Amino acid sequence: MASAGGRAGVAIVRLSGPGALATLGALAPGLSVKPRFAHRVRFADPADGTVLDDGLALLFPAPASFTGEDVVELHVHGGPAVLERLFTALAGLGLRAAGPGEFSRRAFANGKIDLTAAEGLADLIAADSEAQRVQALAQVGGVWGAVITDWQARLLDVLALLEASIDFVDEDDIPDSVTESVAERLAALADEMAAHLADERRGEIIRDGLRVAIVGPPNVGKSTLLNALAGREAAIVSDIPGTTRDIVEVRLDLDGYVVVLADTAGQRASDDPIEQEGVRRARARAETSDLRIFVSDHRTRVGLETDELTQPGDVLFLNKADLGVPGQPDLPPSKSITLMGSALTGAGLSELLTVLTDRVRETASQTAVLVTRQRHRENLSYSHASTQRASQPGHPPDLAAEDVRLALRALARIVGRFDVEEVLDLIFSSFCIGK
Repeated sequence: MASAGGRAGVAIVRLSGPGALATLGALAPGLSVKPRFAHRVRFADPADGTVLDDGLALLFPAPASFTGEDVVELHVHGGPAVLERLFTALAGLGLRAAGPGEFSRRAFANGKIDLTAAEGLADLIAADSEAQRVQALAQVGGVWGAVITDWQARLLDVLALLEASIDFVDEDDIPDSVTESVAERLAALADEMAAHLADERRGEIIRDGLRVAIVGPPNVGKSTLLNALAGREAAIVSDIPGTTRDIVEVRLDLDGYVVVLADTAGQRASDDPIEQEGVRRARARAETSDLRIFVSDHRTRVGLETDELTQPGDVLFLNKADLGVPGQPDLPPSKSITLMGSALTGAGLSELLTVLTDRVRETASQTAVLVTRQRHRENLSYSHASTQRASQPGHPPDLAAEDVRLALRALARIVGRFDVEEVLDLIFSSFCIGK
């Protein structure tokens, strides 16, 4: 079913495959179907002629459909009884329910989309924020796939030159400057790949959210701060030290960007093995987060046991400004942003939210095509290393050709396509070999 489950005014049931049009004919005998036109139809069960519903039917003929196959959409009322009876009728005609992602998989298999577009579609469906929507829509539109395809085409050109120089060295049609041209082209490609890899994970941060860890000693108000920023009771607040053992997460939408806040266990020495594990997890989360908020009671000296975790732009939030007179805290290095406030009264929270919003805006400020998934980054890193190796002066042509093949395979794992026959096509179309 193309629409979400549950009761609804309208439900869309999508059929794909060579039997889609025949199925529509069985449900609506005598219907003359015009492609891409909504027909009002009284659907009937072919088994006994019982009217199933009064709805709409649309036909999208192959290959100009999402899956590349004949696709029929049935728009019916979204009540459970209607859908159950319709599915029973479809099963009686030999149809089966699609598996998870099967329509997108068929679209990929039929060359309608590549893997990056399929992943972008999944991201678009799951998008919670405006930035996620924009990024996913661009990926569905093929912007990242187009970059990979361009790199593949240029690597194929280079591979054709290398293969020709290796196998047809006696032919007069092979350019004399193949080695110099190959090195220059590969170096330029390696630089472009490196620029995408040096994006500070912007695409992944937009997709998954800016990861922010709230850390500090026990009883300084970390959980209260999390609840105040979330606007709800997400974490348990207690005066008892060590209450927070595991990581508690909440997601915020700040100016169209997702921020994932994590409340962590208080940093202190403990004989309790469970609390020790909580402290370990807290430090691990802080190390892998994009930003850390170090919380301290402004009346006491700030514990610096987590100072080695700080990075430029991290925040020191001196909490409980509603209590007592400010003390003289030991502050971490100047690379941190220091704010004072009260998670209980809300003082200073707007300034803290401004810092978070500015940070996530900076993350997404680049307009270049961004790497959005770890598997893309891993394969791009492998392709970059192979391309860079092949571009080195003095690299033997046969080894350079193998490195280019490795680079192509890594890129193919991102988009899901690479045809070795294209190398031969390029060789024989570019050079008059074998005449």
